[in-house]
Amino acid sequence: MIHSYPLRRRLFQIEKNKLEEVCKRLRLSHLSHSLEKVPFDTKEQWLVALLENELECREELKIERLFKQAKFPGRKTLTNYDWHDQIILPHETTKYELTSLSFIHQKENAVFVGTPGTGKTHLACALGQMATQSGIETRFWRVSDLVCELEKQWKDNNLEPFKQRFNKVKLIILDEMGYVPFTKDGAELLFQLISDWYETKSVILTSNLEFSQWNKIFIDARLTAALVDRLIHHAHILSFTGESFRLKNALSKSK
Repeated sequence: MIHSYPLRRRLFQIEKNKLEEVCKRLRLSHLSHSLEKVPFDTKEQWLVALLENELECREELKIERLFKQAKFPGRKTLTNYDWHDQIILPHETTKYELTSLSFIHQKENAVFVGTPGTGKTHLACALGQMATQSGIETRFWRVSDLVCELEKQWKDNNLEPFKQRFNKVKLIILDEMGYVPFTKDGAELLFQLISDWYETKSVILTSNLEFSQWNKIFIDARLTAALVDRLIHHAHILSFTGESFRLKNALSKSK
């Protein structure tokens, strides 16, 4: 029996609607949108192509979600990043070790110490965004903001639920350690949190203060020593010296 074109079209639409409903029930939400877009020679090729498309769409959405959760202050990359002579790496650390993100998989830290405007935050964010793009759950926090949030959650009796938000996080970027001194409670709360992460997560920390000056922000010398010990154990410590890029750019524009 030969069906007319309008009838065949209507029957096709009915079958398509059924398939879309099945995809929805199986939570294959992207697959139904690709039904007519995927070229194929056999039914097997068609099914494989549809499922691969579903996986790609899911991965794209996952990465998009990870970037939103990370809360980076802006997009940064290592393209044209200036690995200037004033960035001093430890003898046992290479650029590849950092950019390959192997230190994250080994649950090691990276600490960038030096004068303001020399590229510490840029490098930290670029590495963090490379990690996020590869599917590693990451969080960015300015240290002063994190300490304020810890104090707030502690006063509201919500400290443990807040700390649990980091359970699945593999990399935490702590930016600008040392710009603002902490209260005694704030310093202790930050110490407890970093202690919880010790050898279970990776931390990238930036600071304009040498470790010997951290007692200015933590007040308690013993607490400072214990915190530094946890951060620098299994850590790659980079020293940033030289003039501020921001200052040089501002001066060049004013001429």
